[in-house]
Amino acid sequence: MDFFLRSISYIIHPLLMPLTGSLIYFYTAPRFIPYEIMTGKLFGLIILTVLIPIVLFFLLKSIGVIDSIHLENVKQRKIPLLLQSILLIIVIKMVIDVSHYPELYFFFLGILFSSLSAIFIAMFAIKASLHMIAISSLTMFIITLSIHFSLNLTLLISILMVLNGLVATSRLHCKAHSGLELILGFLIGVIPQLTLANLWL
Repeated sequence: MDFFLRSISYIIHPLLMPLTGSLIYFYTAPRFIPYEIMTGKLFGLIILTVLIPIVLFFLLKSIGVIDSIHLENVKQRKIPLLLQSILLIIVIKMVIDVSHYPELYFFFLGILFSSLSAIFIAMFAIKASLHMIAISSLTMFIITLSIHFSLNLTLLISILMVLNGLVATSRLHCKAHSGLELILGFLIGVIPQLTLANLWL
């Protein structure tokens, strides 16, 4: 059980949630998206949201800016989150077109607001769970996507709800966060997605 709960923190890592949301969007949205365009967008997202952050992680770790990929030290969160925010801005400006993919555009805009919120509270030495921010924002996006397109995504949403619980349990088990930090992370993830959904629902 200890191995399972610890592995959850790596399997459901915040870096993977934007790409996961994009994959679900492209394969469930009831609109025609040419395969070449879809793969091109996903390739760009893999580079900007997964590969470059991993490279930056090793760079920051090698120069002693951060200690862990989970950014458990609140003082070490500002630079990585700032770099992530810059990459998200590039995604919004260059990869996801609001006129063609408004749902996905506002999903990434919500993630950007969540990242900026995490940076803001880190300035006051307040730590929110980045894992909870990521999984809760993804869950809220899928719920609104289901409503918007009238899709029956009940099974997927149920799985995501279970994953929210598993992530919270994992972070508590690893003693990485308090219950309050998990709730704060959940709210920081959900509120931007729910607020921005009013612009495209």
